[in-house]
Amino acid sequence: MTADTPSESAQPGIDARRNFFVVCLALTLCFVVYSMLIVAVPVYGLRLGASPLVLGAVLSTQYLLPLLFAIPLGGVVTRYGGRATLISGACLMVAGLLSMHFWYGYQGLVLGQLLVGLAHLQMVLAAQTIISNLGTGPKLERYFGWYSTWLSGGQVVGPLLAGYLLDSGPGTGQVFLVMAVFGALAGLAGFWLTGQARERLKVTRRETGFRAQWGLMRTNPGVQLSVLVTVLGMFALGVYGSYLPVYLESLAMSPVVIGVLVSLRAAVSMLIRPFMAPMIAMVGGRRKAVLLALGTLAAGITFLGFSEQILLIGLLAVLVGIGAGLTQPLSMVLLAESVDREKRSGALGMRLMANRAIHFLAPLLFGGLLELGGFVLAFGASGLVIAVALIVMQRR
Repeated sequence: MTADTPSESAQPGIDARRNFFVVCLALTLCFVVYSMLIVAVPVYGLRLGASPLVLGAVLSTQYLLPLLFAIPLGGVVTRYGGRATLISGACLMVAGLLSMHFWYGYQGLVLGQLLVGLAHLQMVLAAQTIISNLGTGPKLERYFGWYSTWLSGGQVVGPLLAGYLLDSGPGTGQVFLVMAVFGALAGLAGFWLTGQARERLKVTRRETGFRAQWGLMRTNPGVQLSVLVTVLGMFALGVYGSYLPVYLESLAMSPVVIGVLVSLRAAVSMLIRPFMAPMIAMVGGRRKAVLLALGTLAAGITFLGFSEQILLIGLLAVLVGIGAGLTQPLSMVLLAESVDREKRSGALGMRLMANRAIHFLAPLLFGGLLELGGFVLAFGASGLVIAVALIVMQRR
């Protein structure tokens, strides 16, 4: 492994702070778009007359290309640098959103979902790689905690904005066009990245390809735990994010109320993430923090379908928010400290591939369960899967 530019492992503090701020700003805008889609796409699909199973297939298309290209994109980030891949990802996102805006119907919706899913993966992978090079230990926990807090802020704003735009006019109105503006702003922010964020490393496919990542997965306990945590956490969020709007709409709640309840989960995650490092110390280490996070996710998902009351749904959203607030930054920290720098982007790509695989499968599985037995069975079975996996992990 060689570098095209001099090593900047001793990157000045001012560069590190600047890159951290720019990455957080760009990815917050990216997640505003992503969380607006969580509300807009199900509502759009229902207005097109989609059945639960068809809607599940449409929702899953966003995760198809990331499932196939996550690991190769890890090598791209390493070779071309975080700055270039983040900016190009934002351009791809804008293209996908414009296709949804101008091409009405399933064709435009599916094409847009495919492009936005790939763009979102590219931007997230670039951002995580940049941040993972900024520190180690508790310092890295704080970086990822605050990075995740910024993203949660975007996830709070996005559903509220989408609910307002959907409620203010017929059809989907200007919602996809507004998202495209946010995507363009995220790309512009990326031009301010400097120093290590622009560094390109010469690596071989042997160091970043599928075989290398499979080797890490088989032999590295930190990578194994990181992937398991993100798989369970993303399964819960895939179920919650994709079908909570559908469940709430079946209860005849307005788009504004749906947006508020979807945002509540993100708000709780945002509030808890800055305190991730002291919480890990308080509960007795990362392992116990992982068990706490997955336990609250299981409880929040399991009982969601049993209530039609806004207050109880809100309380369960808080539980899901606590679990989600801890699982994802914990997973990133575990992986970043388990592999060498030249292998880090590829390993993060493998983690995101597992992440997107679950995002792809969860809506399909949930849609099938929903058609068989309704929301009580679908949410209950989903929570049970997380609980069983948690028990098995604890015993091992």
